[in-house]
Amino acid sequence: MNDDTDSVNVGAEVAPDRSRDVDRAILDGELVEDQPFPSVRLPWRLRLKRWWQASPRVPVSLKTHEQATQLVKDWITVVLRSPWRLLRAVGRGLVTGFRLWRRWVTVRDYREAAEESQKLADKFTEIRELTLFRWKVTGAVSVAAGVLIAVAAYVWGEVPLWTIGGVACVALAVLGRRKDGQPGRKPSLSGSRALTWTMDPQILVDAFRDAKLLGKDESLRLVQRASRVGDGWSVTVDLPATRKAADVVKHREALASALAVDEIQLMVERVRGNGGHAGRVAMWVADEDPYAKPPLRTPLVNVQHWDAWKPVPFGRDARDRKIDLPLVWTSLLVGAIPRQGKTFATRLAAAGLILDPHTRLYVADFKAGKDWMAAEQVAHRFLSGDDAEHIVALKDWLVELVAEVQDRYRRMRDLDDEVCPESKVTPAMSRDTALNMPITALFIDEVQVPLEDRTPIEVQGKNVPAGEYIGELLTWLAKKAPAAGIVLVLATQRPDSKTIPSGLRAVLGSRFALRVMDWRDSNIVLGEQMNTRGHDSSRLLPSHKGVGILRPDGETEAGADVLAMTVRTYYMPGEDWQEICRRGRALRQAAGTLTGHATGEDTAVRVDPVAEAKAISSEAKVMAELPEPLAEVLEYVNEHAGDREFIPTAELVDALDVDPNAFGRQMTELGCSSERRRVPAEDGELRQVRGYVVADLRRMAALQRDGGDP
Repeated sequence: MNDDTDSVNVGAEVAPDRSRDVDRAILDGELVEDQPFPSVRLPWRLRLKRWWQASPRVPVSLKTHEQATQLVKDWITVVLRSPWRLLRAVGRGLVTGFRLWRRWVTVRDYREAAEESQKLADKFTEIRELTLFRWKVTGAVSVAAGVLIAVAAYVWGEVPLWTIGGVACVALAVLGRRKDGQPGRKPSLSGSRALTWTMDPQILVDAFRDAKLLGKDESLRLVQRASRVGDGWSVTVDLPATRKAADVVKHREALASALAVDEIQLMVERVRGNGGHAGRVAMWVADEDPYAKPPLRTPLVNVQHWDAWKPVPFGRDARDRKIDLPLVWTSLLVGAIPRQGKTFATRLAAAGLILDPHTRLYVADFKAGKDWMAAEQVAHRFLSGDDAEHIVALKDWLVELVAEVQDRYRRMRDLDDEVCPESKVTPAMSRDTALNMPITALFIDEVQVPLEDRTPIEVQGKNVPAGEYIGELLTWLAKKAPAAGIVLVLATQRPDSKTIPSGLRAVLGSRFALRVMDWRDSNIVLGEQMNTRGHDSSRLLPSHKGVGILRPDGETEAGADVLAMTVRTYYMPGEDWQEICRRGRALRQAAGTLTGHATGEDTAVRVDPVAEAKAISSEAKVMAELPEPLAEVLEYVNEHAGDREFIPTAELVDALDVDPNAFGRQMTELGCSSERRRVPAEDGELRQVRGYVVADLRRMAALQRDGGDP
């Protein structure tokens, strides 16, 4: 210890002289090399730990505490189960040995060969003689073995008997081991399979081959040995060089069949980031249906207040990991068929914001039921109903929010960089009452009701359907409002392309799809081609209430690179929801932030015509006349393309009902050239088709509209 201290002190004394030399050298304009720093000897425990982690001589199963613990548990299990396993193996060995001897003594192989050659009658005498001879051999061997055992026991006592018995047990256990293809061990009708294979490497490889994910001569490389995680087994493997992890995720159902489990019990994820690559797969297999248990109550019922900037507790995944949902700087779409937990999931997102007294809430319930009535006591704006007056009121809200967003951006430009370092609302800004920029959340339940409304309203002197205008305002807010502190949460029981505009769906950051009718509806909520990536909410069981596929916009407990995950939402009954709303009102009263509808004020919005004109986004302006068929193509693309980058020509021809040759010639004359690309079909296979790039179509439409030269 003294030696180390002395060495450090010496280094400290030398350091000033060296620094003066370096400064003088720099002033002289010379190139100075880095000077070595005095080395400090690491403690022996740290050096031993580094060697243990890096040494190839140390088994992987002993490098971490978790792996070593699992190894000890496995060996304890093997030792405790070994007597019973030995008895079963000996029993199977006796049965197998008897069947082998019976086949040999009855000359079964010779008889079968004669039957196949249709010469059984000619060989009958030979077969009978050989059968009698083998019976004689059996008798002679039995008598000789009995005599030898009796003599050995008479001469040496019980030792030979125990030795012979032990050798016989080992031989019978080896003969009776579970191995496919042994004579007499292949049943004509197999029994039910169970998850007793415990991630055996060879059986795992066979399962991948059965699922057509590996070739006959290909194998897997074990990255992390199988270990117990929660109520299931976890393992990480590397695929062969020619295989991709995305294909394993896409064919999860086939792999689950090969492993004899329901696909809801199997989680397959591609390992991303520094520790992963395109061929590394992480698997987790549950012992039983992870969603058959009763749901857990939301932890928010036990907290007094919540920070809106923290992700809201949302639910648990199959591995019982808590999944929190980020809401600030993003938006959320919840879609499902009726009675699957859509409103419950939406209220979970609202509960976290309600418990933050510095948030402002807009709540529109177009179901017109009791689900959201408790939120009246905390909401700045609130409506419940599906009449025309409620549609108009929502339109006025949206215009008000658009004007609010524009005003916030103007005020942020004038703020100091220390207060507002970027054009985004910060936690300190949202809680500063002088700035008046609180986190503002808009919740719309049954959003399909206002979006499908065709009541004509006047916008800039022209009558447009109310639903179309509301969709354009929501799209504008989803694009530009999150950075200004505005959160959109939309819930619908009709997730189809006609209800929710494709432009709106494309800019909603987080998605949560509970059970829907088919894969098309699932893709509308989660995004295009999500079913080909292994995420299809139409495959969820009807009994799994509150279970859905979450595609988060932000980091969760499952990792920042996880595309989507199956989540069971927390359970929040009506009494808990009402208690949370009462608690949120008390928090706002104490903080002095209770406003609007919750205070009993008249919340009818007086829309300024100038503000309404500013609220019209570029998408809402009347589109200039475009030549045909480009106008029809652009209309179809805006309605159905969603977030796709490429649209096949065959799809456009079928949708527009035009002649393919004439259509291609007209599009070429307008400057829109087609190209060939590989796109996934409905069966998941890649096919090369001719089509148009969506960005090119929109660019050419803009040039045509502006009168430019394509």
